Amino acid sequence: MSRSPFSARSPQHVVVVGGGPAAHRFAEAALAAEDHHVRLTVLADEPWVPYDRVQLSAALTGPAGSVDLTLGGGTVWADPRVDLRLGTRAETLDPAARTVTTAAGEVLGYDELVLATGSAAARLDVPGAHHALVLRTLDDVAAIRAEVGRLRALHGRTPRGAVIGGGLLGLEAAGGLQELGAAATVVHSRRWLMNTQLDEGAGRALNALISARGVDLRLGERPTGIGLRRSDGEVCAVEFRDGPDLEADLVIVATGIRARDRLAYNAGIETAPRGGVVIDEACRTSAEHVWAIGEVASWNGECLGLVAPANAMAEIVADRLAGGRAGIGGFDTATKLKLAGVDVASFGDAHAATPECLEVVYADPARGMYQKLVVTQDAKTLLGGVFVGDAEPYNALRPLLGRELPGEPGAYLSASGVEAPAGELPDDAVLCSCNNVTTGAVREQIACGVHELGELKTCSRAGTQCGSCVGMLKKTLDLELARAGVEVSTALCEHFELSRPELFEAVRALDLGSWDEVLARFGTGLGCDVCKPVVASVLASQRDEYVLDAGRGALQDTNDRALANMQKDGTYSVVPRVPGGEITPEKLIVLGEVARRYGLYTKITGALRVDMFGARLEQLPEIWRELVDAGFESGQAYGKALRNVKSCVGSTWCRYGVQDSTGMAVRLELRYRGLRSPHKFKMGVSGCARECAEARGKDVGIISTTDGWNLYTGGNGGATPAHAQLLAQGLDDETLVRYVDRYLMYYIRTADRLQRTARWQEELDGGIEHVRAVVVEDSLGIGAELEEAMARHVERYEDEWAATLKDPERLRRFRSFVNDAAPDDSQAYVLERGQRRPATAAERERPAVLVAGPVLPVREGARRPAEV
Repeated sequence: MSRSPFSARSPQHVVVVGGGPAAHRFAEAALAAEDHHVRLTVLADEPWVPYDRVQLSAALTGPAGSVDLTLGGGTVWADPRVDLRLGTRAETLDPAARTVTTAAGEVLGYDELVLATGSAAARLDVPGAHHALVLRTLDDVAAIRAEVGRLRALHGRTPRGAVIGGGLLGLEAAGGLQELGAAATVVHSRRWLMNTQLDEGAGRALNALISARGVDLRLGERPTGIGLRRSDGEVCAVEFRDGPDLEADLVIVATGIRARDRLAYNAGIETAPRGGVVIDEACRTSAEHVWAIGEVASWNGECLGLVAPANAMAEIVADRLAGGRAGIGGFDTATKLKLAGVDVASFGDAHAATPECLEVVYADPARGMYQKLVVTQDAKTLLGGVFVGDAEPYNALRPLLGRELPGEPGAYLSASGVEAPAGELPDDAVLCSCNNVTTGAVREQIACGVHELGELKTCSRAGTQCGSCVGMLKKTLDLELARAGVEVSTALCEHFELSRPELFEAVRALDLGSWDEVLARFGTGLGCDVCKPVVASVLASQRDEYVLDAGRGALQDTNDRALANMQKDGTYSVVPRVPGGEITPEKLIVLGEVARRYGLYTKITGALRVDMFGARLEQLPEIWRELVDAGFESGQAYGKALRNVKSCVGSTWCRYGVQDSTGMAVRLELRYRGLRSPHKFKMGVSGCARECAEARGKDVGIISTTDGWNLYTGGNGGATPAHAQLLAQGLDDETLVRYVDRYLMYYIRTADRLQRTARWQEELDGGIEHVRAVVVEDSLGIGAELEEAMARHVERYEDEWAATLKDPERLRRFRSFVNDAAPDDSQAYVLERGQRRPATAAERERPAVLVAGPVLPVREGARRPAEV
């Protein structure tokens, strides 16, 4: 495949076959090359100006015709050196004559030809498959939208959709069906979703997340046909060899892509056994003067259906045609799922295939997430990562791929809350992998006066395709502006110019009640995983309605949607509220009976509650019913809300107690239960100065003295502990409650997203003195208003578990993610300290120690998340 470099001195005619993202990037790069005089003819067989296929899900879920996916605004096609021919298909290619013939019979000569024909959606080879839809083009989006509308009108009910394929595109298609008002079931041949990108632990966590979103799953099964009704030929089912048929009104196939290499194959150009045009390190094919880029190109026997490799190939060819020597040095295969409320990302060696590498795994049951970093054996160099449930570290870590981490790997996971700050990224670290934009290039744009996020995206091209780097881009912008002494924008995100406190007041003033109303009044676009949970929290704080109704379910974080905490093995934990830690023997017996009946691991938490682990999604309503009947309520351990009010026994029993700390703790917990806020918050009430309830480590801490209650605020534990500060002292019961009402409502109204009370209080102008002036002295004149807002919350409170049990439609959310209600037999457990726990990887290899089904004795032992 050796070639002499193409001369950059004489104008040359380059024909590009294909009109997708790869062709667009090549055109941009070729026209921008210095001293390269080029004339481009681009043959696009679709009728659309090249658009961003990565964002097709946005076109599917957004209002019809409201989403413009045109790449780069279409400006490159206005260049006089470019002849873009829409709806023009290349029929034959003759490399010897250097000509390409269109379907209309026109023969075009070329000096160089670039194959950018992309790929087509894979189809099922089963009976009835021709009735299935796919999601690959704008025409496919229009067809799906039209079919859902037709079926709703035809049947007068919610259409039943089935998506074959549980990869990125399949999950986005399922989410799109839900947004269009159809039910969705994903059929996947493996036991966990996105198995190409995720390991088993992450995949099973994703199974639970998708199930909690209301999508049914049929895993480990392959369809054998698409059933049609004999009466009218309409789709009625997806058929399986061994399992029951799945009723369906429409089927979308999302099982992968197939390279569109027929033009090259017919021209005698070498293609790979698994499809795709074979290329070398310069993206040259086996034919002279013919190059291949994007999804049609096969590098090392593989076609990559990702944006970053396609863009890289396009730029390599543009460089070679201009006389350069660029070549393939490897591709960024990072992926991020674009589905509201489901946070998933992976990059690098996610499956830990590198010899002698280490896997650092962290799973947080309380937050329902699975995170893994893959590093070299010395635990210094980052090789890859997987994030499910909380992908916040992804933005900071992905640019460090292949580099030595500044600290211990575990410090970069959410276990510690530590995140690599944007300023620590070296200039040559790639911030945007889709467009190969380095951090240094972004900093140069900022230094040249680009101070708005939207303008920075346009000028640098960072964040303009898949969008996963936008968070890191904004952090880089904010940090650089702060260093330069420029005021930093407080906008919530690119879709809302208002900050969270401003948005809270605006929603309250206009009495808005839904995401659509808030977006229409104050936002732009379709929203993102930053603003959607914030709006959900704001609405929940103000209206105290069932948290998953009124279209808010898809906005919520993972645990909120299941009203329980997801574990690393895909099961859930149940945490009933125990106000003040006070519980009767009868209720203790109920907890024990429930845990024993469902085989749940049990543990008393540091918050004086009983946590029961290992419940499957479909078991949650059964468990809740027993608990609700016994007088328990949800402890809201899954939400950004009050977690608990810890207390000692106080004067009731303790000889040192000054006041009834338990009674006050119960009163406060019942008053503030279910109160949604910018972040979780905890409270503590101690009956004397010995501080057994550790009240000064809480967001709101109360300590009894002989003069009355002392009120402390702004404390928290965790990775960055802070002692609460004295707000007021010597308070009677009613004044204490009034001040706590004011404090909490002022925090809810004015704090930023995910901001704990400690950081909020620190960042207020005046700190604790400002809080004291507002809460105690009523300096703003809003004390009565804050108290009235809290009174409305108390009046409207309804237990979310009990509300769910009353409504069959709400109960439909809680379905098993396997084929039936039976337990997932693929899970493996061992006994430890008398209870089951998930087996470690090493234990899975020793079947003799495993426990399946009923608990069998192996050794003394308790079910807890296994360390991997």
